[in-house]
Amino acid sequence: MISGNQVIAQSFAQNHLKYVFGIVGVPVIELGYAFQANGMEYYGFRNEQGASYACGAIGYLTRLPAICLVVSGPGLVHALAGAANAQVNGWPMVIVAGSSENGQQSYGAFQECDQWNIVKPYIKFGAKITNLRQAPILIEKAIRQSCVGRPGVTYIEVSGDLLRSNIPENELIKVPSFTLEQIPRCLADPKNILQAVQQLKNAKRPLIIVGKGASISFAEDQVIKFIESTKLPFLPTPMGKGVVPDSNNLNVSAARSTALGEADVILLVGARLNWILHFGLPPRFDDNCQFIQIDNYPEEFNNNRKTTTLFGDVSLVVDQLQKSFGNWQFNNKQWIDKLFEKRNKNTLINQQLMNDKELPLEYYSAFGIIKQYLPKDCVYVGEGANTMDVGRTIIEHDIPRRKLDSGTFGTMGIGLPFAIASKLVFRDKQVFAILGDSAFGFSGFEFETSTRYNLPLVIIIINNNGIFMGVDELSQKNNEKPVTALNPNSRYEKLCESFGGKGFLVETHDQLHNAMKDIINNPQQSYIVNVRINPYGQKKPQEHAWLTQSKL
Repeated sequence: MISGNQVIAQSFAQNHLKYVFGIVGVPVIELGYAFQANGMEYYGFRNEQGASYACGAIGYLTRLPAICLVVSGPGLVHALAGAANAQVNGWPMVIVAGSSENGQQSYGAFQECDQWNIVKPYIKFGAKITNLRQAPILIEKAIRQSCVGRPGVTYIEVSGDLLRSNIPENELIKVPSFTLEQIPRCLADPKNILQAVQQLKNAKRPLIIVGKGASISFAEDQVIKFIESTKLPFLPTPMGKGVVPDSNNLNVSAARSTALGEADVILLVGARLNWILHFGLPPRFDDNCQFIQIDNYPEEFNNNRKTTTLFGDVSLVVDQLQKSFGNWQFNNKQWIDKLFEKRNKNTLINQQLMNDKELPLEYYSAFGIIKQYLPKDCVYVGEGANTMDVGRTIIEHDIPRRKLDSGTFGTMGIGLPFAIASKLVFRDKQVFAILGDSAFGFSGFEFETSTRYNLPLVIIIINNNGIFMGVDELSQKNNEKPVTALNPNSRYEKLCESFGGKGFLVETHDQLHNAMKDIINNPQQSYIVNVRINPYGQKKPQEHAWLTQSKL
């Protein structure tokens, strides 16, 4: 005989899943133990929201889902934030939720609620297990559905009485295990490939945009080869950084506004024309620009702009393009020179801002020091408003999937959970979460989670005393409390010390240098660095507003 808890855990383990994040309680406490007994790694978080964010990050970094284990009712509701984030970003994840007992439905049972209708908008597949015999089928399907096509979130619900019940093991339906190799991969229509090649060859001002779809597809080898052979300029989206090294000479990120605004043909490689790319519309893009789009999700094509459709696996489709171009190389020196000139000008401006020696510290001077010490192979999680935006322009990445941030959903609270997930995947690398002070508040107590499981993280808080903009101490004493303000005296670094880590309060350039030297010399130590900057500091002036009001 085998218990329901054992059936569920065993079915997941047989499908090669490794990580379980969550908070246990009735009725899933024994299920947590069963996961551990079947060789899976369980990590207990302080809030289901953090656990669900970490699951999404695991899916992005490994292509396999992690399990978010939650109790019924409120536990599931808390996990919806991470489910929505993973679904919007296209990352695999499986939620496993307990539910009130079947015999008590509609009685007002403990934490009873209509879980299916609550979770339905945020999943691509879900099932309630009502018969242990069929559990292996439904669990394999949930894992497979989370990974195939456009990855996303799936849901398994099981009641407390079923978890406690027993079944002869030989009555379980046997199902072949899922592996990533089973994911269907297809080539693009050859006719469309030829059309795309002709468009790019005829272009006077071409541009490639590398998105996080190329990153989660592990297509870096093919994309690098294509760009280097064709000599086409490129820029990455925030989480597309590193697919092609930022140090590649054809990277024109520092000339982003010029490149987007003047390109006449743009190849989207796993990137979507959503708010991050200003919908592909004027004033950020030319009204006559032609778009070519590589994606494995057909619903993404022709959204906001008409696109030449290259439906298929990113790595396979890029390889098709590579072979179709042969030895052709882009040679419009005028376009390349214009982009390089703009890139060099903006890079010089950034460097001048980073070299600023005035006090208080500013965003750019703080990041300029931090940048000097970050290991090339580290993981960088960015979160916050200005903190994330400035960090994206300053910190370079030459390795894919080492830059994580708020993503397509613009989610706050991902900092510590993403850092924990990253440390699990990259055990021998330092993980830096560089967060705004407001962003840190969403998930800061998950620092205890990281120390409990001996996962040393470096948390650097760029502290401007607020959201976008804070107040100074004098203004606070005068009872000035704008809606964006936080306490200017917060000693966040003390939290680190209470859990056995090392904290630094930084107010000068030398103090930040000393903190970073200590961090680099002690990679097994946990840190929180509280960097106080000018509360009224801002990003450098931009050519366009941050959230461009495109002409729809």
